[in-house]
Amino acid sequence: MIRLVIADDQALVRGALAALLGLEADIEVVAEVGRGDEVGAAVVLHRADVALLDVEMPGLDGIAAAAKLRLDAPDCRVLMVTTFGRPGYLRRAMQAGASGFVVKDTPARQLADAVRKVAAGLRVVDPALAVESMTSGDSPLTERETDVLRAAGGGGTVEDIAAATFLTEGTVRNYLSSAMGKTGARTRAEAVHIAQENGWLL
Repeated sequence: MIRLVIADDQALVRGALAALLGLEADIEVVAEVGRGDEVGAAVVLHRADVALLDVEMPGLDGIAAAAKLRLDAPDCRVLMVTTFGRPGYLRRAMQAGASGFVVKDTPARQLADAVRKVAAGLRVVDPALAVESMTSGDSPLTERETDVLRAAGGGGTVEDIAAATFLTEGTVRNYLSSAMGKTGARTRAEAVHIAQENGWLL
């Protein structure tokens, strides 16, 4: 029996995943959590074999939760599941120690099979996403450019971004300009969008 923890901040999605996977004879859903920072405790408490993690969650995102699990519960395998099949997310998830990465519209039978494969120590990656990941490359942004773009995602002024990142307004403008050039964007909002689509801001 594969002991499974499901983490997703959307209660409806979490419940649907639990209901579908719970129908499988060899999979037992032992816990459901809605925050990334609740994953570790649930996995340890229920001695889970696999953690099914959404990428975007409050408290701790799924990729950070996967990295933490590698330290706190190294025997637990991680299968990432997300609405957004962004290649940048795939690379970062694998670097964090995830064994699999699938999108939420994966058919229930395939998702159950992915859980089994990950539990058996195999890697499972959505094929289309794997191809896209190989062709898209790593983030061209520096750490500071990433920080500034992430702060810009909130839609604040340059002054707001400077306060949030502890930089001067001139430095923020320079980083924004550089990030726009690297992403090929015409505006700051477009640069944020491009970086998000590629999973560079997570």
